[in-house]
Amino acid sequence: MSRAYIGLGSNMGDPVSNLERALKMIDDMEGIRITAVSGLYETEPVGYEDQAWFHNCVAQVETVLAPEELLHTLQELENELGRVRNIRWGPRVIDLDILLYDRLNINTEQLVIPHPRMAERAFVMVPLAEIAPEAEFPDGRTAAQVREVLDNIKKFVCINRKLW
Repeated sequence: MSRAYIGLGSNMGDPVSNLERALKMIDDMEGIRITAVSGLYETEPVGYEDQAWFHNCVAQVETVLAPEELLHTLQELENELGRVRNIRWGPRVIDLDILLYDRLNINTEQLVIPHPRMAERAFVMVPLAEIAPEAEFPDGRTAAQVREVLDNIKKFVCINRKLW
C-alpha cells in the first residue's frame, strides 16, 4: 500500500460542491482510500489571474495503484466532472494533481512527482503541511520545512470548513 497526496482545486460553478463530489468519488474508487483531508482554503489564482479565486484542499490517500494508474484514474474523474483544458492555469470545474507519491521522484512526459512548483505555492503547501507535516519529499525535506521557507505566499483565506 502506498501513500499519496492529491491537491484539489475548483473555481467554477459551486467549487465547494465540486470538491466534495470529487472527494467522494476518489474515496469510492477501487484501490484508493482517503485517510485525511485538509481544511478548505480560498486562494488567489496563479498564472492566469483574470478569473475567480480557487477553493483548494489536499487529500492524503492510501492506494494500491501505481503512480501512472493513479494519474489516469484522476484524469478520468476530472473528465467525468466536466473539466475542460483550454487555458493554461485557467478556470476549472475541478483540478486533481498528484503532489507526492511515497518518496518517489518521477519525471516522465506524462507525470512529474513531486508536482512541479508545488514547493513555491502556499495553496498547496499550507494544506499539505496541515494534514501531513512529516510528508517527505524525495530530497528528505518535510512538508512542514518546505512550508516554513515560503516567502512569496499568495493571498489565501482558510475557510475553516472541513469537507471530509
